[in-house]
Amino acid sequence: MMARMHTPVSLSTPASTASPGRLAAPRIDWKQELAEAIRDPAELCRLLDLDPALAQAAAGGHRLFPFLVPRGFAARMRRGDPGDPLLLQVLPRAEELVDMPGFTTDPLDEQDARRAGGLLQKYASRALLLLTGACAVNCRYCFRREFPYAESGATPAGTTAAVAAVAADPTLTEVILSGGDPLLLDDPRLDHLLDQLESIPHLRRLRIHSRLPVVLPSRITPRLLTRLAGSRLTVSLVIHANHAAELDETVATGLTDLTTAIPLRFNQAVLLKGINDSVHALAMLSERLISLGVVPYYLHLLDPVRGTAGFAVPDSRGQELIESLRRRLPGYAVPRLARELPGEPAKVWLA
Repeated sequence: MMARMHTPVSLSTPASTASPGRLAAPRIDWKQELAEAIRDPAELCRLLDLDPALAQAAAGGHRLFPFLVPRGFAARMRRGDPGDPLLLQVLPRAEELVDMPGFTTDPLDEQDARRAGGLLQKYASRALLLLTGACAVNCRYCFRREFPYAESGATPAGTTAAVAAVAADPTLTEVILSGGDPLLLDDPRLDHLLDQLESIPHLRRLRIHSRLPVVLPSRITPRLLTRLAGSRLTVSLVIHANHAAELDETVATGLTDLTTAIPLRFNQAVLLKGINDSVHALAMLSERLISLGVVPYYLHLLDPVRGTAGFAVPDSRGQELIESLRRRLPGYAVPRLARELPGEPAKVWLA
């Protein structure tokens, strides 16, 4: 069991000294790394010495929701292991094409929460700003995999309208940057957005939800750190890691660099069948996060979006896992088991 946890390996490890069973990781800047990401399941299977039949089975899901995996993230996967927990998060499945009762295109009714441009407001005092539909990795369980980003204001024009709506509403004290992934904005556009938000007197907090510190840690650049550290807003960061194997030494370095710029750092994970639905996997994830100064904040139950039913874990199993974690870990290392339901004034805690 311990072997499956993959002791983290630096993505800067040269090919000649890379740990056995893993790909050699690239050493390039974040834009180049994104441009050179793997976009064909067959290529990833070749690199990992996996049966080509896996790529053939993935073809249908790939057409429905594009495949995208940075090479640095692939470098943390084990060669020859079709059950690798990182691989299972990104490899398309034939079952994605099967419609299942209760799994819809917009399970959270996010279109009903839209206020202006890319601004969504579900809860009091805070609003979520969709900046882009792009991500650095396409997770197969993504709850916005069919979200109409362009029509929903995740564009420069939509962002302008959203910022104006925030400025006109003094009840809003916190803005949450989301997407897609907000850290895929280039530095000039991100600087401009932060300048605009910081000029709104009633805003006090800025929260950034991003998977990039985990899947594309090269995005944590000195310029980004300097800009975030200089903000007048209280900035917090919510990263997204589902398994301890995602948090290798390169990720650790980026998170350490973020400590001064963003002291408030949290993780949200999704409970995924066959990936982290065991006490051991969740405990190792929490232990690793705490060692990196990141609070295990939420463990989300799967949002029932079409194509993701194969990842679903029963609510009762999630509750059992949290109770087991409470007996094993200190309270601050136990995430809140939560589900998001349309129309609720906050996330629903199940444990």
